[in-house]
Parts: sequence; structure tokens; C-alpha cells
Amino acid sequence: MTTHAPRLTQERSRTPLKVAETVQGDWTVLRIRGELDLVTSPVVRQSVHDAVAVGRHDVVLDLSEVLFCDSSGVGVLIAARRLMRSCGGRLRLILPARGAEEGSHVNRVLAALGVRRLFDVYPDRYAAVDDEARPLSA
Repeated sequence: MTTHAPRLTQERSRTPLKVAETVQGDWTVLRIRGELDLVTSPVVRQSVHDAVAVGRHDVVLDLSEVLFCDSSGVGVLIAARRLMRSCGGRLRLILPARGAEEGSHVNRVLAALGVRRLFDVYPDRYAAVDDEARPLSA
């Protein structure tokens, strides 16, 4: 009878990515929850493309419930920004309240990569869809 030693490697438990879409006035709000990485980022990319395909050119990405973001996720955010600009639209991000000041995970990743300044960031949905509201400073 052979006994096997327990596996010493640990697998990171995957938090599935969920995207919920709502419309508020001219804005399509995509609430993203979970981990934004190489495996899940195509879901966000497709959600943004789907909004544009039906003529929704003002998009808010609510990242307040994103637990992890890698460079693939950042790439999707930059691609979304480029797409919105090319069609004359607007892209806004929501990071947790005080995220720009204290740094949510996504905010820290964007800042570390030097791309945080490319995005208009708002603290919550109400500010993000308000055309009079000012974005948080980078």
C-alpha cells in the first residue's frame, strides 16, 4: 500500500467575476464584482463593447467591489477608455469612497503603473452619473 504525502502547493481560490448592467439616464453602469485578471478581463471587455454596440457611449465602470486587478485588468480599462474616446463617448470609474486618497486595490495598481491620471474617478454611482460632479484628483 502506497501513501502519498499531502500536496504542499496552494491554489488561490477564484472569486468569479460578475458584471451587472444598469442604465441611469445617459449612462450605462457596469458594476463589476470579483477579480479582474487574465481569465476574467474578457468579460469586462465584452460588456463595454456590448454597450457601445447598442449605442450606449457613456459608460461607468463601478470597480468598488473588485478585490484584485492585474495588468490584464488594467489593459481592459485602458482599452475601454480608448474605445469610448474613439466613439465620442465618456468613461468614468468608481473606486471605493476615498479610494483616490487612501487607495483601493485597483487605485493602487493604476497609480503604480502610472495610468491613474488617465481616468475620471468618482467615489460612488451618484457622482459618476452626475454631469455636474467633478472627478476625484489623481
